[in-house]
Amino acid sequence: MASINPINFLSNRNGIPRIASTSVSVNTADVTFNFNSDFTFSRNFSGLVLVKLDQSIPSGTTTTLPILLSSAIGTQPVVTKNGAAVTVAEITGTGIYLMYFDRSTSTLQLIA
Repeated sequence: MASINPINFLSNRNGIPRIASTSVSVNTADVTFNFNSDFTFSRNFSGLVLVKLDQSIPSGTTTTLPILLSSAIGTQPVVTKNGAAVTVAEITGTGIYLMYFDRSTSTLQLIA
């Protein structure tokens, strides 16, 4: 009888995908990081994502503005564990941020 390896059934079995921003734009309603890649991955993807923000949010930007991620296929708001919008105050600079994407709810949650 063949044994089943449970590792084959984990969401990120091929590693954690990483996307990198190409630009940032600020307006009176939000701050949007733009990406060339498709950050929704595939129809059934749910799992961890490393989001590399290569641009700084300009100094003087209102800290209460929500953060959005945008690519050619659409815009995705980023939320906290309790579902509140991630704001400029929570993005402390350039670098890599760990997020969880859930395709079933189209939720992108900031982890760290």
